[in-house]
Amino acid sequence: MSQGSRKSRWYFGGIASAGAACFTHPLDLLKVQLQTQQEGKISILKLTTNIIKNDGLFSLYNGISASLLRQLTYSTARFGIYEVVKGLDKSPDPPFWKSLVTAGIAGAAGGVVGTPADLVNVRMQNDMKLPVDKRRNYKNAIDGLLRVAKEEGAPRMFSGLSMATSRAVFMTIGQLSFYDLFKKLLLETQYFTDSPSTHFLSSLMAGGVATTLTQPLDVMKTRAMNAKPGEFKSLMDIFLFTAKLGPMGFFKGYVPAFVRLAPQTILTFLFLEQLKQNFGYIDQPSNLSKSEK
Repeated sequence: MSQGSRKSRWYFGGIASAGAACFTHPLDLLKVQLQTQQEGKISILKLTTNIIKNDGLFSLYNGISASLLRQLTYSTARFGIYEVVKGLDKSPDPPFWKSLVTAGIAGAAGGVVGTPADLVNVRMQNDMKLPVDKRRNYKNAIDGLLRVAKEEGAPRMFSGLSMATSRAVFMTIGQLSFYDLFKKLLLETQYFTDSPSTHFLSSLMAGGVATTLTQPLDVMKTRAMNAKPGEFKSLMDIFLFTAKLGPMGFFKGYVPAFVRLAPQTILTFLFLEQLKQNFGYIDQPSNLSKSEK
């Protein structure tokens, strides 16, 4: 077995991401609520306290069904495409730009596939923040998708598609390409082996890159998906609305975004590496680089 190469089944990324979401969903919910506030400033701790006090502890898992559906669509597509295309390149040390391009394409595909579930996810997480008479009260992700299609029209399920896709491109580049890069750089030193500690450190750094690249788009995407029909006429409207808060308005919720994305990225890759090692299959012997073995 040591003579072959561990390959990831194309759906492992979606499973790993869904598993990670089970732990990080409360952080995602806090991030969404911070991003959708236009006035005032509230700390993460105070927001968490208010949510638990007003709606109970388990309200931190509002929208978990949509979060899981999103990962099983969005992340399955982007990880799957990335792994399959990367596996087609048999060169021992492919240039980094190939990884960037592959991740960008995979991210775009994932953004399109995952937008409907993402829209419902944002709405379900933000619902408790609305007055009782204005809450949407989706029962679950499927109910949310059906109601959006019935009440607002099927095209509405792809509201915020351009921003979601753009964000997915940068997210996938930040997570997948830079994870592979950081892992490769660490393994090329004499201090690291292909172990959970290396996977942890690589994914932590990749999470930082991904958060920085995607936060402005994430803020605008969240606003677009949570908006009422006709509230924004164009992407420029959302941009100007957000810009009223100044340049840092595009980085609202950055800390909870990183606090959420770092564990999400770390857990995803830790789970993914374990899936590869325990349920991956052996390919034909090859001269793969150390980072891919």
